[in-house]
Amino acid sequence: MQTISNDTARRMALAAQGFADPRPRGAVTRRHLQRALSRTKLLQLDSVNVAVRAHYMPLFSRLGAYPAELVDTAAWSHTARQPRMLVEYWAHEASLIPVEDWPLLRWRMREYGGAWRKRSRELLEQNPELVNDVLNAVKELGPIGAGRLERELGGGERQGRGPWWNRTDTKRVCELLFAMGELTTGTRRGFERLYDLPERVLPAEVLAHEPEDAEAVRALVERSAEALGIGTETDLRDYYRLAPDQSKQAVAELVDDGVLEPVVVHGWRQPAYRHTEARAPRKVAGRALLCPFDPLIWERSRAERIFGFRYRIEIYVPEPKRQYGYYVFPFLLDGELVARVDLKADRAAGVLRVPGAFLEPGRDAAPVAPELAATLREMATWLGLDDVVVGERGDLIRPLNAELGND
Repeated sequence: MQTISNDTARRMALAAQGFADPRPRGAVTRRHLQRALSRTKLLQLDSVNVAVRAHYMPLFSRLGAYPAELVDTAAWSHTARQPRMLVEYWAHEASLIPVEDWPLLRWRMREYGGAWRKRSRELLEQNPELVNDVLNAVKELGPIGAGRLERELGGGERQGRGPWWNRTDTKRVCELLFAMGELTTGTRRGFERLYDLPERVLPAEVLAHEPEDAEAVRALVERSAEALGIGTETDLRDYYRLAPDQSKQAVAELVDDGVLEPVVVHGWRQPAYRHTEARAPRKVAGRALLCPFDPLIWERSRAERIFGFRYRIEIYVPEPKRQYGYYVFPFLLDGELVARVDLKADRAAGVLRVPGAFLEPGRDAAPVAPELAATLREMATWLGLDDVVVGERGDLIRPLNAELGND
């Protein structure tokens, strides 16, 4: 069995995620978007909009400034000239996935549908016609949001005590049907999901494809391996949030088929598997800010194992107890995670705020500060903001201010 260093594994992982690919020299096009998606396989969706929504940022990290409309068009519109590329479903949490991958999650639609029905048993018993009413209303009026559906169907009782968890009965049924694959997202208005029937969103050949469960899971694990380059069985499992028994069987079959190669990585406690087409470039150059939901770092134990970078999102930590900040972006420079910055897009003031900026232990600010300053300027411009304003927290604040000309 081949033994490789953690440094080699790190470069292999970065290359698999697209960080060794050259950035576009001119305008970013749909072709560049397809190339980036061929690396990441999916984009996680998240409602936090403190700096930028999660599904936009990984592409900026890999491609540089690009028009956000590229993603919007790929995910939420369809024309003969530009067919829909992406569709929403539960993959690694709520995600945008390639349209052709939607059938690979039919087994999950069956499982989630059963689980949602069990949790919603009381609701469905009290209002047995609501499911059909919602489906018929979407068929007639879709794409349509849950709020308008509720009004069309005469309302519903709110559930839960606080506004964070409030859901109308109609919304709960919409989510049940989405989980079952009976509804999907036709488009979005702002960040509001507008539900539609899959047959009006997905091509007929995609809807007709019904792989066996084991075949579908094996395909998902293979995609995980392509996206990660190298990883433990747990890493491969996490990418699409698979069950251990599903993942272990698929990994064993992919090893037998010669798609995965078992390897030993120095410093890793668990056995590793390398996709046989994964390559480690001699070096990885360039810079990128990574949002908390970037697939390079979303599995925190993997990020710590590969980069020596302990990362926890502190959104739910009370402000006085936060170590780094509310919404912190790791900074990747020449293949290493060298700093982290707390970011907020202050759209009213037209500035990108940096409340805190922190060097990783043992790092020198001299090479980091100018690269980080340049990246922050690029991000501000991409977001349509006029300036970068640095706060007071962290050991990178003074050199960052100097680079930005704020001293």
